Amino acid sequence: MNALKILPLWGRGTVRAANGGGAAGLCCSSQDSTQTLPLHPDAAHRGPPPRFGEDLRRLVGCLLLASTLATPLATPPAHAQQRERRAPPPRPAGQSYANSSALLVEEIALSRAAREDGQWAAFAQKAAEEAVMFADQPVLAQPWLKGRANPAAPMTWSPHSLFMACDGRSGASTGAMQEAGGTAGYYTTVWQNLEKPRAKQPKWRWVLTHRAPLAQPREGEDMIESRTAVCTGDPKALLGDIPMGPPPKGSEPVAPQPAGARASADGTMVWRWNARSDGSRAVTIELWNGSAFETVVSDTVPGTAS
Repeated sequence: MNALKILPLWGRGTVRAANGGGAAGLCCSSQDSTQTLPLHPDAAHRGPPPRFGEDLRRLVGCLLLASTLATPLATPPAHAQQRERRAPPPRPAGQSYANSSALLVEEIALSRAAREDGQWAAFAQKAAEEAVMFADQPVLAQPWLKGRANPAAPMTWSPHSLFMACDGRSGASTGAMQEAGGTAGYYTTVWQNLEKPRAKQPKWRWVLTHRAPLAQPREGEDMIESRTAVCTGDPKALLGDIPMGPPPKGSEPVAPQPAGARASADGTMVWRWNARSDGSRAVTIELWNGSAFETVVSDTVPGTAS
């Protein structure tokens, strides 16, 4: 287990592994591991905003370098090269491809787009076709966002924790949120990579987002906690008829029910929602720990919330 520390993106912008290793150490991950990543600052409480363009390019460059350094130098046989083009290599038992830095990159990009293009325009750009959000009751995000006027200033948010499925194709971010008017709250967003594992061009889209106000701002640690589901065991046996992975390409989005659930393609991460008629609702994230599902996020909103 490696604890990774990335210097704040809004500072000098250098990135290094805390264990003294090279850039390749940045992309190391292990099952049920806990890593630390930089806290994206809330603009109202954490000082000047990040230089998103320069720093995002630097972070992505480091991730690409880590991937390059981790690639074997020896040329595999021709038949192995052909097999690799058709599908990713088999994953050794218990090893995860998950890299929670990918979620951080998406959160930074979404935040930047919200500032530059407008809050709802940015969310529409990054929403999957079947993405769910909450307007009292759960709704399909794309129709709800279409043509909606952006607020004069976007909300800001700071990830506190990142959670990843074993296969690295699904993850969740949760933390503090602040509306432009100053109202504090929290958020939880679930992301999915719509491409295959280890695709050269991943396509991350958010599939569920939820936020609610709080009387007091949610406090976080100086570093972001990251946790990955355990890769061993048989989580799918406990999922029943819960849909797993992205819907088939070209399928028509279906309006969400008041209560529902979806799971990652490998079954190691589950997100559930339950919106009741009195206005109360709950959103939970569960990770597989090798023998059972463990709730790692539990958002509840009382019926009196607007």
